[in-house]
Amino acid sequence: MNLKNLEELPGAEFVLQGLEELADGKETASSLLVAIGSPRLRRLGLPIPPGSELPERPEHRLYDLLALKHDDNAHSQYNAMIRRLVSFERTLESVRVL
Repeated sequence: MNLKNLEELPGAEFVLQGLEELADGKETASSLLVAIGSPRLRRLGLPIPPGSELPERPEHRLYDLLALKHDDNAHSQYNAMIRRLVSFERTLESVRVL
């Protein structure tokens, strides 16, 4: 499955953007989300950089980044992004099984 086919999956907007930003060395909400999901995404065949190029503690860094922008709403923003990641992963997994 190529990356163009992934655009229709739920959460693809975060994951595909995050893959590009991670490859460019940018630390954004999307790239941190991909770093969080990197073990499973890699197993599903997505091109994730090797572990040494991933940010340390991406969960904490994502939350801190969201707290800067969303202050009191950071927790719900964080949870929403994680739900989108999990939805993307589950859908990709089910599509690959079919």
